[in-house]
Amino acid sequence: MRFPTELKKIKYELEKHAQNMGLDFFPVVFEVVEFDEMNAIASRGGFPTRYPHWRFGMEYERLSKSYAYGLHKIYEMVINNDPCYAYLLEGNNIVDQKIVIAHVYAHCDFFKNNFWFQKTNRKMMDEMANHASRIWKFIEKYGYEKVENFIDTCLSIENLIDVHSVNFSSRTQVSESDADARIKVDRLRSKDYMESFINPPEFIAGMRKKKEDELAKKKEMRFAPQKDILQFLIENARLQKWEQDILSVIREESYYFAPQGQTKIMNEGWASYWHSKIMTSKALNDAEIIDYADHHSGTLGVRPGSINPYKLGLELFRAIEDRWNKGKFGTEYMECEDYEEKRKWDKKTGLGMEKIFEVRKTHNDITFIDDFLTPEFCLEHKLFVYSYNNDKNVYEISDREFRNIKSQLLLSLTNFGKPVILVDSSNYKNRGELLLTHTFSGAELNAVYAKSTLENIYKIWQKPVNIHTRINDIKVIMTFDGEKHETSTVQ
Repeated sequence: MRFPTELKKIKYELEKHAQNMGLDFFPVVFEVVEFDEMNAIASRGGFPTRYPHWRFGMEYERLSKSYAYGLHKIYEMVINNDPCYAYLLEGNNIVDQKIVIAHVYAHCDFFKNNFWFQKTNRKMMDEMANHASRIWKFIEKYGYEKVENFIDTCLSIENLIDVHSVNFSSRTQVSESDADARIKVDRLRSKDYMESFINPPEFIAGMRKKKEDELAKKKEMRFAPQKDILQFLIENARLQKWEQDILSVIREESYYFAPQGQTKIMNEGWASYWHSKIMTSKALNDAEIIDYADHHSGTLGVRPGSINPYKLGLELFRAIEDRWNKGKFGTEYMECEDYEEKRKWDKKTGLGMEKIFEVRKTHNDITFIDDFLTPEFCLEHKLFVYSYNNDKNVYEISDREFRNIKSQLLLSLTNFGKPVILVDSSNYKNRGELLLTHTFSGAELNAVYAKSTLENIYKIWQKPVNIHTRINDIKVIMTFDGEKHETSTVQ
């Protein structure tokens, strides 16, 4: 719908405040949409155009019902693009729109300047539309059901990528060149009418099989474990061209969304920090303070036993600013064991603002928590390890030890809290089977999910798929051969 004049004035005012405070962002295109349009866009990951798939419709129904029953309300969405696109919900009051617009500018600053977003496609709005167009062509050619079933398979393994490979070269090139892939068998020279006698078909087939085996052994010798399983399947699985294209689409979109998963706490904390600072110091008038306090506190609300990324990120940025303003860093401070002395520590260094901009630029959630979560912060904000008490039917504090609190939080963030899986062999048992390895970190694989994943990878690999893991601290290999699942122990 048409962008109201009143909102335009607010937009320009807040944009100027954000820039004067040091934020640096791509141009932002704002659109005001109704709640059903907002839900439709949100169901497609924030993009107005995506390839057709039933999961987007399912998500739209969930969001619509949740909104109708008052269980949620999407105030804004912002897309990492150049220019950035932001959607505002029609019907929000002016205070909410001010908060949202300030929040959006901070998100856009984070997208533009954070290291983990530097290699993302800044024209993804156009690319998503291109993906949709390509898949519609496949639907017209091969049929909706066939294409949708293959998309289902691809989406079930969309997280099997190497999220760090975009920024750091971590992949060893092992695939054969086109020339090597074409197996050529030396033939004895003969006249055409003697060809079947001089070079009989069974002899040529045997020689070709021998060379294929030799090539497979050479390839296996040079094989290095790979975390980007989707890329491996694109290059090595026996897929048709259209299937390769669809798997490439799923992989590209997974890499686009990966930095958002890697920086959820930082990104939301940064946006909350700046919308709070802009609103309380520049944008609010006296009549709006109560409404702002009410809505801001709602955003930062915390339920027992859960982490609110807005709250945790905001408070950590504030703690970093306070520490570097007071000189609460360095060897002298870290070696001080007097809690009261550390609490009153103030060297008046004034480096807080510089430090949080530096942190915004270089860190992701894991390094953010690892470097800046402190025992004092956990104590002040009541961060503990919680567990469920079956007898009392409630969650309760099970551990107050700082190391355990930090360890559990980092474990939940590593690889988005999902198991780390590598391709370990493409010719397991010398039969072309696929061997995956689960990098065990203390948590076992969910057996139901593991079996379903093996089945879906089998559909793409078309040969038995194995995974090396641990069950009850025993090394095992789970296998799916296309018909049945087996689990065998490893000596």
